[in-house]
Amino acid sequence: MQEVPRKKEKDPLGEVFGATVRKLRESRGWTQEQLAEASEMSATYLGFLERGENVPTLPVIIRLAVALKVTPAGVLEEVWRKR
Repeated sequence: MQEVPRKKEKDPLGEVFGATVRKLRESRGWTQEQLAEASEMSATYLGFLERGENVPTLPVIIRLAVALKVTPAGVLEEVWRKR
């Protein structure tokens, strides 16, 4: 998998999305490595997402939701409420 570079500035919605993913991951007792493997992405990229240093694409949101066993809409609903 190709590595995606960090953005120079954090996006506020990206930070909320990342915090939501982290909360879901930790509630399952998973490490970043476990979620990265389950969602078929690198742990480095997942770290960027969780810190809000990258904003995910739709395919990434879907892969994370499937791995976490939630709907993509459920993840985005959390972001919408916290924005």
